[in-house]
Amino acid sequence: MERLKILVVDDESRMRKLVRDFLVKKEFDVVEAEDGAQAIDIFFEQKDIALVILDVMMPKMDGWQVCREIRAYSTVPIIMLTAKGDERDELLGFDLGVDEYISKPFSPKILVARVEAILRRTSGFSADDILRAGGIEINKAAHEVTIDGRNVELSFKEFELLTYFVENQGIALSREKILNSVWNYDYFGDARTIDTHVKKLRSKLGDKGDYIRTIWGMGYKFEVE
Repeated sequence: MERLKILVVDDESRMRKLVRDFLVKKEFDVVEAEDGAQAIDIFFEQKDIALVILDVMMPKMDGWQVCREIRAYSTVPIIMLTAKGDERDELLGFDLGVDEYISKPFSPKILVARVEAILRRTSGFSADDILRAGGIEINKAAHEVTIDGRNVELSFKEFELLTYFVENQGIALSREKILNSVWNYDYFGDARTIDTHVKKLRSKLGDKGDYIRTIWGMGYKFEVE
């Protein structure tokens, strides 16, 4: 099987080496960047980056700006690393399309486990696994969504969230259940994380966004009229 390539971006060489060593042990190829500007150059030069691990605080171009630049052209999964524990930073990250958010210091084994979980979800579906609901079609193998035949660009987490909704049509889903199922681990952040993603997803779905109904005080339900 072809080895997947991961871009690790951090201005601390010690941190890059720590993450790289754990990823290489798990049979990943790793490329490194020591600042945001270099990360952008590498990302667009090498077209086969499967996932980006991105530090927030860096010289020349910080992680937020790198994320914006990548998201303008790609939905590649992004894991953001930060020394801050500020909830507002975390919500900003999710709003920009970050898929996972890990605060330093962290366990490299946990980081690698999350990398593997994301990559399993992006590449582990069967080719004929297609979901349809009310004019929405989800091709899980190609990671593509169409609405009435028109392609819709979704971030990785938006895609996962929509897939989860469609697979659980008509079921009332609490925010906690959505977080644990879509993010695939116990999440101790604020429920607004879900609300931020739902708001952006509804916007991208246009009229079909109305299928995602708010259940006040609990969560959401996907229901086609």
